[in-house]
Amino acid sequence: MADIKAPVFPESVADGTIVEWHVTEGQQVNRDDLLAEIETDKVVLEVVAPDNGVLTKIVKQVDDTVLSDELIAQFEAGATAGDAPAAAEQSAAPAQENQAADGGEPVQVTDKKDEADHKDQSPAVRKAAKESGVDPKEVEGSGRGGRVTKTDMTNPTLKSDSSIKSDSGRPVAESTGERTEKRVPMTRLRKTVANRLLSASQDTAMLTTFNEVNMKPLMDMRAKYKDQFEKRHGVRLGFMSLFVKAATEALKRFPAVNASLDGDDIVYHGYYDIGVAVSSDRGLVVPVLRDTDRMSMADVESRIRELGGLAQKGKLGLNDMTGGTFTISNGGVFGSLMSTPILNPPQTAILGMHAINDRPMAVDGKVEILPMMYLALSYDHRMIDGKEAVQFLVTIKELVEDPAMLLLDL
Repeated sequence: MADIKAPVFPESVADGTIVEWHVTEGQQVNRDDLLAEIETDKVVLEVVAPDNGVLTKIVKQVDDTVLSDELIAQFEAGATAGDAPAAAEQSAAPAQENQAADGGEPVQVTDKKDEADHKDQSPAVRKAAKESGVDPKEVEGSGRGGRVTKTDMTNPTLKSDSSIKSDSGRPVAESTGERTEKRVPMTRLRKTVANRLLSASQDTAMLTTFNEVNMKPLMDMRAKYKDQFEKRHGVRLGFMSLFVKAATEALKRFPAVNASLDGDDIVYHGYYDIGVAVSSDRGLVVPVLRDTDRMSMADVESRIRELGGLAQKGKLGLNDMTGGTFTISNGGVFGSLMSTPILNPPQTAILGMHAINDRPMAVDGKVEILPMMYLALSYDHRMIDGKEAVQFLVTIKELVEDPAMLLLDL
């Protein structure tokens, strides 16, 4: 008999929560099959089978909090489903007695149809049900044979005379004609993001400075070389790579923007790890590009694409999320015209990119229509003076408006 334990969490992660078991007690699995998912403050970690065998006992249930390297299940290597007792036989014994400790009333009845319905649902649907508290049996399915899909769970249409219940038994959505309400518990990641953002706004002297950048030179360069770039490097040429390289150069010139506060100490980092804010189904995540001063534009584009794909699948690892000396957030992909991005402590600055819009601009005494973008730099005024912040943002503006300056190291 072997112990299945939670992964060893880094020092920055105190504990995690079991969000889903992909197998049941008594089920036979193969080596590296996914057994369970544990959500931490930063990522979802996967627990896989150490060998071929049978999961004999689940110690930690869904929604239980687990510590680093804590026992969550027991496993028998080399066994088959017929060698180990099934989950229903192990866990249903008290239920079959149907006796309460205080009066002999029935406390549990196993509904085989409900169990069958649950197994018929896809893992994505079961996960969505856990996150939202919505019972898939109460949702109108759009799949083949009326099966409920993940899309159905995202925007559920209730069956007639149904009342969706949360895990605690409280109604989370009720159909009352055209007026509905839905109560969904916050995920651990959403709680962490909320607490960190609130802390950043309360515990820092945050200030934001703005500027605007003419995107025409960059857009012309991209239009001219994008096909050659993609053919040579196997990845599309976007705007983010040049902003990352421009930010890296600006960080070299203004070390305070690349620094962090540790108590009463200022830590100046001799490396450039830039986080790129990504919106995923689970919430805002900030994977980190390491040593951007050593990366080419093709390396940046490739790594951003890789990290973005992992974020959408919920597959980012802790190493992808930890650290970072500076952050770039691009609200422009959602159409944002202007915003004041919030700091990502202990970092002391964050750059906000926004939508590109044609605007009339005065050029050499004449009015021209140019594609313009507003840039925003939020910074901790305790660490960075206004002069440094403005000059930092102007440097990025100049480098973006004249990309050749990056190549010529000007």
